[in-house]
Amino acid sequence: MNELSIIILSLVGLVVGFGLSYFAGNKAAAAKIADAELRKKAMLDEADKESKAIKKEKLLEAKEEWHKRKQEFEADSNVKRNKLQAQEKQLKAREEGVENKLELITRKEKQVQLTEKEIAKKQEQIKESEALVREKMSEAEQLANEQTIRLERITGMSRDDARKFLIENMVNEAKTEGAQLVKDVRDEAKLSAHKEAQRIIIQAIQRTASDHSVETTVSVVNIASEEMKGRIIGREGRNIRAFEAATGIDLIIDDTPEAVVISGFDPFRREVARVALERLMADGRIHPARIEELVNKTRKELEDEIIRVGENALLELNIHNIHPELVRAVGKMKYRSSYGQNLLNHSIEVGFLCGIMAVELGLDVNHAKRAGILHDIGKCVDRDIEGPHALLGMELAKKYKEHPIVCNAIGAHHEDIEMESAIAVLVQSADSISGARPGARRESVENYVKRLEKLEELATSFDGVTKTFAIQAGREVRVIVEPERIDDLHADQLAHDLAARIENEMEYPGQIKITVIREHRSYGLAK
Repeated sequence: MNELSIIILSLVGLVVGFGLSYFAGNKAAAAKIADAELRKKAMLDEADKESKAIKKEKLLEAKEEWHKRKQEFEADSNVKRNKLQAQEKQLKAREEGVENKLELITRKEKQVQLTEKEIAKKQEQIKESEALVREKMSEAEQLANEQTIRLERITGMSRDDARKFLIENMVNEAKTEGAQLVKDVRDEAKLSAHKEAQRIIIQAIQRTASDHSVETTVSVVNIASEEMKGRIIGREGRNIRAFEAATGIDLIIDDTPEAVVISGFDPFRREVARVALERLMADGRIHPARIEELVNKTRKELEDEIIRVGENALLELNIHNIHPELVRAVGKMKYRSSYGQNLLNHSIEVGFLCGIMAVELGLDVNHAKRAGILHDIGKCVDRDIEGPHALLGMELAKKYKEHPIVCNAIGAHHEDIEMESAIAVLVQSADSISGARPGARRESVENYVKRLEKLEELATSFDGVTKTFAIQAGREVRVIVEPERIDDLHADQLAHDLAARIENEMEYPGQIKITVIREHRSYGLAK
């Protein structure tokens, strides 16, 4: 019984143990499965995060690559666009050049057509003259035949002698009439040429409007205080003496408030003195050594400035390939004057006028401009060299290999030598135009008054003149005559004779207009 109980209890214990172990195994397996699921989920989450990070990184790399490719594309596009724009500008410039050439060709064709028309007109006039001569010869032959019989009967001359006598008379008459016709044709051609020349000159003057300034012999420098005058003078006047010795000008220090006057006839020295004095006052160290140092430094800077001024003047006229010494001489003209007119401004204006007129006449524009700006270059030659400035300028231009046409135009603009080209005539005309502009050149008061008195005196010397008035600064004279003594025809003749006497007996700039006034007044009184 006890053994059976023990066996039963053992079996029950085994069953219970087996169940407990089975239950415990299942629970452990479930725990492992749950842990595996958690690890699986964590791994999936981590894989998802890594995939998202990789995706984001790849997207960023793709965006950066896209931006890089975009910038490269834009840079390449900009380069190509700039090339296209440059090519477009070149094409546009070429088109403008072609249009300008086409316009020039068209203008020349019109000129050629006008010339052909004029030639045809002259040929027609010559044909008419020849026809008239033939007609006169025919009339002469007819008259000769009629007179032959009469002369043979009256004079007893032979037929051959009478024919010879009549033919000589008629030939002489025909020659006279033909010469008169030729003279009329020539006069008409001269008149048309004169009108064309006036048109070209007026157009050149209208297109070139230059400012005029009259040079003076003094410059005024403003100072900060009256104390500065004493420092400029220095102890016992040593500073002012050193300054005048270094610059070669006179320094006038008087009672004029806050101003010092620089006086001298050389504009270049005057400019050196002005700049140096301003720098001395700004520096504050005024003593002979500093004065000499600043004056030398200023002179060197202004000499360099002369070259830049010459280059700018030539660039303004679009002139290139000119010798550096000629460039320097052009720059020196800034500090030269002619009758108070600045020589550089005058030469630039002459260059422009020559270029404009050369275009109208179909001449070489480059030669005209070069001759225009260099025509007074002889005035900048060393004073030790003697001779007319036109010839000195011509020799200087020859020395530096200028074209013979340019050299001749420079030397002939005052008729010191014979003119060899039309450009020489243009330079002479442009020089006269620039110098004769109102206000361009200065004239002393004494000479001005004497010129007006001489003008009125010449007009009064004619019979029948009652009053004369010189007006418009001597550019016009009005003459009042007695209507009883001088009629309309004699008034025209008086104006012509007075103009001839003024041209022969007076020197004056530009032109003088003569106006003859003939007035008759009648009075009545009603009571």
